[in-house]
Amino acid sequence: MRKMYPNPKGCGVIRTVSYVGGKWKLLILLILIDKPVRFGKLFMLLSPISKKVLTQELRELEEDGLIIRHSYLEKPPRVEYELSDQGKKVLPVLDAMRALGDELKDIQPRSVKSHCYDATTSELSLN
Repeated sequence: MRKMYPNPKGCGVIRTVSYVGGKWKLLILLILIDKPVRFGKLFMLLSPISKKVLTQELRELEEDGLIIRHSYLEKPPRVEYELSDQGKKVLPVLDAMRALGDELKDIQPRSVKSHCYDATTSELSLN
């Protein structure tokens, strides 16, 4: 179930966090920047995410119109996800976050493992 933050003044930042906040959604959007990606590949790249959580996050992103799900009637079944036009509007935010993160390189993350997705190589690294 999605966490909706109280937003009595209609703040755009709080509304955005309600849609793309959390541990996994921004990483999912980052992975989908360049091309459609199959569920299994997303699961592999986002390890240690569980299949249940990945499915939930993907459903919420799809319901919110940020990604598109393509289901192919093949054996074995194939499902791919890609950014929608609405989802592509998040890209400048991701670029700004990456730039800020580059400026904050000297600050160590609180968690031992941190994720970084390189769109040029389509790889997610765990540091």
